[in-house]
Amino acid sequence: MIRHIVMFKLKEFASQTEKRDKMQEIKTHLEALIGQVEVLQAIRVDVNVNPAETWDLILTTELRSLEDVALYANHPAHVAVAQHLIAPVKADRACVDYEVEAED
Repeated sequence: MIRHIVMFKLKEFASQTEKRDKMQEIKTHLEALIGQVEVLQAIRVDVNVNPAETWDLILTTELRSLEDVALYANHPAHVAVAQHLIAPVKADRACVDYEVEAED
């Protein structure tokens, strides 16, 4: 199992309310991918509540293999969220993929 974690830093917003609303919109749309992307085993998006830290959102997904990570990344539903919701407000992105041992 591969755990695919992505952290996003968003651009500045006119208000904290506008930023919070956008983060919730991104969270809702990303988490909705669980029913649309066949290779996606699990997905969770969390919002950083500590304003002193750099990253605003963290996406945690689980997929069976790195090949499935690539299928997920290129799936039209994921691409639509990435291009239309995230890209316009993204300032930075960091990612790590690591292997998770199967639980008994």
